[in-house]
Amino acid sequence: MGEMMEFKRPDGKTCPGYLATPKAGASAPGFVCIQEWWGLNAQIKKTADRLAEAGYRALVPDLYRGKVAKAADEARHLMTGLNFPDAATQDVRGALQYLKQSSKKVAVGGFCMGGALVLLAALRVKEMDAGACFYGIPQVGMEEFKKVEIPLICHFANRDTHWTPAQANELEAALKQSKSKFEFYRYDADHAFMNEARPEVYDAESAKLAWDRTLAFLKKALA
Repeated sequence: MGEMMEFKRPDGKTCPGYLATPKAGASAPGFVCIQEWWGLNAQIKKTADRLAEAGYRALVPDLYRGKVAKAADEARHLMTGLNFPDAATQDVRGALQYLKQSSKKVAVGGFCMGGALVLLAALRVKEMDAGACFYGIPQVGMEEFKKVEIPLICHFANRDTHWTPAQANELEAALKQSKSKFEFYRYDADHAFMNEARPEVYDAESAKLAWDRTLAFLKKALA
């Protein structure tokens, strides 16, 4: 359904990406979909295709510029080498600006590393209309999240050892002091429970519930 393309970043450089377009075409609401630490692989492309099937123009910025990890050590190395502020304010913001050329409203959503970038973008990218964070928190002070003003939906796993339930609780407490109209959900599942390509952690029931909740949230937030 989708195809590889390139878009301009605010600094004038270019970033490759995977764009999946729904039947409604360029006027449909947009969704910047951010990868896990594995890179722009087949699984995240499939997620973008699912978003397009649900009626959203889904653009996945290729944060690793063509590199895709197959082992955790390689993924960790790639993620450690990523400049998170640059990814949020240039790659993600550039993707938002590209979609906003024809989409009235655009959300940013992501998984794991991508979830952390969603929250960082919520703090630093003014064009963002809403965010969908799946089990990720950026390395900023929790008090920063009191500044969030856009709608958010956050999904965290009770058995997550990467971003723990205690950290999720701190995030929720900070968001309660913000102007954000947010939704916060917890699942009796492991980290990365949305990733159907990883059967050791995938939880079909939790994944469907989180997906359905996200689509309902987007329908309201991007109306």
